[in-house]
Amino acid sequence: MVVHLSNTTDDKKLQSSLKKLGVNNIPGIEEVNMIRDDGNVIHFNNPKVQASLPANTFTIVGHTETKKITELLPTIVNQLDAEDLDRLKRELSSGATKKEVDPEGRSSNFMDTELEDEEVPTLVEDFDAPSKDESV
Repeated sequence: MVVHLSNTTDDKKLQSSLKKLGVNNIPGIEEVNMIRDDGNVIHFNNPKVQASLPANTFTIVGHTETKKITELLPTIVNQLDAEDLDRLKRELSSGATKKEVDPEGRSSNFMDTELEDEEVPTLVEDFDAPSKDESV
């Protein structure tokens, strides 16, 4: 005998199990990105997120889209680890370079502004000198 349960029954069982784990809603999450090994990203926009830290359990519910990392630039950069950054550099340097527009409307090459190290200017003054000259 095979019994087919509706999605409603499955949802109720899942919610019951999550309640036993003590999950709590985490408000204010605007997006969640899960980066896959193939370089694609499972993107949730305004998801419902619940968590139980003692049980090391997180639930993310919402509409998903699968996107390429380059589609989410530049906002996803701070979410990437070293391996993902290397993959992104290779993808962009293979001819798929993408011009980005920053929030102030200036067009810039993403690779030049975000991923390469900037030179630190040389200190030319002694900024402590004025404080040493002050009398107490």
